[in-house]
Amino acid sequence: MELRGLREEARVLLPEVVELRRRLHRRPELGLVLPETQKAVLESLSAQGLELHTGGATSAVVAVLRGARPGPTLLLRADMDALPLQEETALPFRSERDGAMHACGHDAHVAMLAGAARLLARRRGELAGTLKFLFQPGEEGYAGARVLIEEGLLESEPRVEAAFAIHVDSSLAAGCVATRPGPLLAAGDVFSIDLVGKGGHAAQPHLARDPIPAACEIVTALQAVVTRQMYAFDPVIVSVTRIQAGSAANVIPERANLLGTIRTVSERARKQVRERLERAVRGIAAAHGLEVKVHLLPGYPVTVNHAEFTAFAQGVARDLLGGERVVSLEAPIMGAEDFSYLLQRVPGALVFLGARPEGGDGAPLHSNRMLLDEAVFADGVALHAAVALRYLEAG
Repeated sequence: MELRGLREEARVLLPEVVELRRRLHRRPELGLVLPETQKAVLESLSAQGLELHTGGATSAVVAVLRGARPGPTLLLRADMDALPLQEETALPFRSERDGAMHACGHDAHVAMLAGAARLLARRRGELAGTLKFLFQPGEEGYAGARVLIEEGLLESEPRVEAAFAIHVDSSLAAGCVATRPGPLLAAGDVFSIDLVGKGGHAAQPHLARDPIPAACEIVTALQAVVTRQMYAFDPVIVSVTRIQAGSAANVIPERANLLGTIRTVSERARKQVRERLERAVRGIAAAHGLEVKVHLLPGYPVTVNHAEFTAFAQGVARDLLGGERVVSLEAPIMGAEDFSYLLQRVPGALVFLGARPEGGDGAPLHSNRMLLDEAVFADGVALHAAVALRYLEAG
């Protein structure tokens, strides 16, 4: 199928796409229930002749576009929720909500997918199959994709046979498309360690059982677990991100807590590092005469792009944008994504779309100073549409 005209159509839609993105950016919402965001999505799609469905336990929107002829069903997904950050940009449309910001580009994802739905609805007569446009809340730690799968997202007729998603990247050159087959993003697990000793006076540590030295040893030991017990070519990151203990300079506290994250890109390493972390922590606690509780909280699984679909999406991107703009990543990125739950169930791929502002410093995703080049949203609209058209065409 000829894709040349899609970019021109997408550029015509760009002002509407940008307007929707800015509307969402001003009014970010967190979690699984996003009433204002849902309303904006429904209004954007209302005139496109789509079947519109809303979520049960969430504010999800699923828009269904049935083609003129029977064929396969492809899911296109955009996440909707923001992050609990205080925005520190000078944008005229910066967040109006204290403590909430679209710092991961989900506002752009929604706007691009809504634009693609408009573009594809115009080509309904060309489609042999069905498209499901998923606007999903709760990606930032709430496992919104898993909730929707449990509610029957993939099994509802027509059953989803493949899935595709675009994620903007504020650090990647504008207009580049980057991805890889196999592990693309890491599993993200959380650990919390409670150490309980015996409090006392800081001038008499021998009469206490101080949890603070043990906490410090644990931080160091966990890095040794990674560098000395894990296979170097199956990457693992263990980060202690918070230590809480104590109340005064002359008081040895009774308790200390460590909080952190484990990042892995294989289920084998994921299982091994969890076991070895717990063993190291219990050994250190015992050496200090402390009680210990280790809480391991499973997060999102590894995001694994299916090889055949990834090659297909890369080929579409080359035809659409030019081969020089398609980048094959050499290694996974150690962030986590709940699109992983969808890719466990159906073949598909997630790709990154570069959106670093020209002359900007490329503040990373999840930064309260993150900025995006809005001009590339037209490429995102066109890429969604191109993947959909080519997939249905292939049957």
